[in-house]
Amino acid sequence: MKAELPLHDTTHEALTPEPPASAPRYLSELLRRGLDVKLELLAHYAELARLLAREILDEEVAGLCGERYSRDKPLEGRYRRWGSNPGSIRVGPERVPIDVPRVRDIEAGRERPLQSYQHMKQPLEIGDRMEEALLLGLSQRDYGRVVSVFLDGFGLSQASVSRAFQERSRRALEAFEQRSLSEEDFVALWIDGKYLAGRQVVICLGLTMDGRKLPLGFIETTTENTEAIKGLFTDLIGRGLRFEEGLLCVIDGAKGLFKAVREVFGVYAQVQRCQWHKRENVVSYLPKKDQARYRRRLQRAYQKVDYAEAKADLIEIHAELERLNRSAARSLLEGLEETLTLHRLGLFEQLGKSLKTTNCIENLNSQLVKYIGRVKRWMDSDQRQRWVAMGLLEIEQKMRRIAHAEDLPLLRAALLREIERHPPPSEREPLAEENFN
Repeated sequence: MKAELPLHDTTHEALTPEPPASAPRYLSELLRRGLDVKLELLAHYAELARLLAREILDEEVAGLCGERYSRDKPLEGRYRRWGSNPGSIRVGPERVPIDVPRVRDIEAGRERPLQSYQHMKQPLEIGDRMEEALLLGLSQRDYGRVVSVFLDGFGLSQASVSRAFQERSRRALEAFEQRSLSEEDFVALWIDGKYLAGRQVVICLGLTMDGRKLPLGFIETTTENTEAIKGLFTDLIGRGLRFEEGLLCVIDGAKGLFKAVREVFGVYAQVQRCQWHKRENVVSYLPKKDQARYRRRLQRAYQKVDYAEAKADLIEIHAELERLNRSAARSLLEGLEETLTLHRLGLFEQLGKSLKTTNCIENLNSQLVKYIGRVKRWMDSDQRQRWVAMGLLEIEQKMRRIAHAEDLPLLRAALLREIERHPPPSEREPLAEENFN
């Protein structure tokens, strides 16, 4: 077993590095001591904070009243010691209880506040570490209890943490809803709805040309209805989302989503239906004994790189399902072309791993649940949206680039070819005059 160092062992002092030049003079001597001394200081940092604070306060009191018991009184003896009051000082985001000396202004007949104490007790501002702790699941109710373990029962109150977090999350929501998208070049969007915080929340996740994933916006709605999602898209466009060079929109089978994409983006968007959702929808109609076999067959068909081969295999499966279960057959046929969009564009081999399903946004939703799923009671829409925005901003920092991001220029070129092949009405050739005769 590893032997413990003696409490005052000085054999390690020679190996102790010099304290940094920025260290305060009165701490330099402590920093030169051995590891055992430093560990003792670390273990009792709250008490050390009290001692330093008391020293600072005593210096100010001595400057006003003179040294204790001395006959020499500065400032013509205007100030006198007047006992003490309980108080507290800040140590990072926490507070430590101390006794605060009182000074009486004899001439003015009132107490004279200590400037050093006013500086040490500045109001709490919630910082990034506390914000992260709350998002990661440390409840406002528990925060004070956890802090009190380190600060002798004098932690932050639940109300203080709650108010500070509300204000910080309100600013985060406002920044998230207003940040400009005009500086980014987006080539694809994932759109998906998730039941979060007791409501349906539809989130839009963007993919930039350099392969980064960025949460763009969200709405709180009752269902994935067309009008609400159109409002989300309109807001994103108003904030600078450009789509004239084409977008690949990856969605599940929700009709409201599909209709909203078509009505807002028109020919500028190509829809990739999630192959995973399609496969699971189809097999859900089948008996248990048949599900695994048809799941494998559908998976093999979608894995074909060539569009014609993949479609031929799916049509063959459809014909079999017509005899086995017509509901499953109809499910496969509905939106079949949209499940093969990457195949049709000739990019399934390069980009299928990331863009053939809604997995990217499903993963985002799962992470979001980890942040907001611990809230036990949702008070109102403002609270829900603040937490969703804070969660999305936190997740955004950890998102990785998609696989094969270097092939995204190929997607942009394919989308432009589709726009040229099917131009919007305002850009089409005018009809010849004889067509009107």
